[in-house]
Amino acid sequence: MYEFVRGPLMWISFIIFIVGLSYQLYRLITLTRSKDIVRIGDDEEPPPRISKLIWKRLVRKIKDWSVMRKGTILGTQPLLALLTTVFHICLIITPLFLVAHNVLLFESWHCSLPSFAERTTDILTVIVLLGASIFLIRRLFVPRVRAISSLYDYLLLLITLAPFITGYMAYHQMMDYETIIIAHILAGEIMLVAIGVTKLSHMIFYFFVRFFIGSEYSFRGGNRTWQY
Repeated sequence: MYEFVRGPLMWISFIIFIVGLSYQLYRLITLTRSKDIVRIGDDEEPPPRISKLIWKRLVRKIKDWSVMRKGTILGTQPLLALLTTVFHICLIITPLFLVAHNVLLFESWHCSLPSFAERTTDILTVIVLLGASIFLIRRLFVPRVRAISSLYDYLLLLITLAPFITGYMAYHQMMDYETIIIAHILAGEIMLVAIGVTKLSHMIFYFFVRFFIGSEYSFRGGNRTWQY
């Protein structure tokens, strides 16, 4: 069972992940377009030249940023913006820089990424679990969020959490190790497939959407916008 889960099943889920993610990226690019630059008149002041004083440019950038962020989640809900950013960073880097994952990667392909200390990845895992718990509580008890939440959203949250829960249990040997490690690999493969074929792909494109696409959920105005 272990060899099948780690071998053919892993390859199938990885292929679905790559193909699905490529399609999601194509779809994201085709559904957005570059923002039009609005000019008031021909006598509009040109952009500052490199020769101008740096502090003047800095002041202008700060003013633009303060105005631009008022209509974004960073301006309206800064704590939520911080939480979601930390959550998504930990969600991505924890499995990538986990020692055990990189050992398996080296055994399979003779290459690996740098690895965090096990204590560090343990803390990052806890941060992911706490962040997801806050999101779950928010979906259950905040009326405007509960109103737009469906079983599908709760299922995706469970799929996201399952690899971290089982990985945490395996590391701390809370159950039979062989059973929990198989469950962990299966959970990871289900998550890979889900990223490729569901809206979980947003965890990969999170920073692209937040910084480059202007919307109420972005951190800045962005230079792209949704097509209508």
